[in-house]
Amino acid sequence: MTIVFAGTPEFAAVALDALIRAGHDVRLVLTQPDRPAGRGRLMHSSAVKRLAQRHGLSLLQPMSLRDSSVAAAIAKEEPDVMVVAAYGLMVPRAVLDLPRLGCINIHASLLPRWRGAAPIQRALLAGDALTGITIMQMEEGLDTGAILLQEAIAIKADDTAQTLHDRLAALGGRLIVQALAAPLTPRPQAAAGITYAAKIDKNEARIDWAESAEAIERRVRTFDPVPGAFTLFEGAMLKVWRASVEMGVSGAPGEVCETGTGGIVVACGVNGLRLTEVQRAGGKRLPARAFLAGFDIARGARMG
Repeated sequence: MTIVFAGTPEFAAVALDALIRAGHDVRLVLTQPDRPAGRGRLMHSSAVKRLAQRHGLSLLQPMSLRDSSVAAAIAKEEPDVMVVAAYGLMVPRAVLDLPRLGCINIHASLLPRWRGAAPIQRALLAGDALTGITIMQMEEGLDTGAILLQEAIAIKADDTAQTLHDRLAALGGRLIVQALAAPLTPRPQAAAGITYAAKIDKNEARIDWAESAEAIERRVRTFDPVPGAFTLFEGAMLKVWRASVEMGVSGAPGEVCETGTGGIVVACGVNGLRLTEVQRAGGKRLPARAFLAGFDIARGARMG
């Protein structure tokens, strides 16, 4: 099958790799323009661009798909289908109508739950038991198209955004190959259970110690690896990378109730949180034991 592929991050690169390995004829790859990243703000190519270049695939990096020249480039390839995965740009009607079989999206949730930009993080933060991949026929609405294929996976108790992303990316690659292997009957999304996965704001990663320990522990996993859940201690940022719920802890929210080789226990609105991996601003991620060897936190101190 002849394909135009549109995607940007690693999630999309996994799907593109699966399509290439399955023997599909990927005629053109679209990805977002290079952008500055890291402390040095050097220009950074997307994971999809790097993969496309390794395979010698034709590549476009438009700022928008509303440019008539982009539509012309896609039409020139006469694709059977356009596959979209975490592209980050809206696909207008003029492009949706170009491929013979339309445009198909790989979405990291069980639609209609978590339509939108950040379905993986929102599922974790909400404490969902299940998530999955939906292969969807695209239309102009935000993730509103008919479902072609869907498969659920369980969210593990220790899943972070990274580990869940990696499992969903692999599942997405497998399902898009399966979806293109045989005709599928589209089914409308359910009218009930619609939720929206708004883009992540860095301020959401700040820990509110008045929340329950269970909610804060989910927040820690949700924002690992980016941007990292954090609190303030003595006026400086302290990131929390690993933590567990400690039952029966009493104290004012944010109060340090215990420090030692087992970690730093902080009182929450309900129960307590044992911090076992932390990072000071400008420092490295450290096990709490190593952190405490070089930085004293006394019982009764306050975080927040």
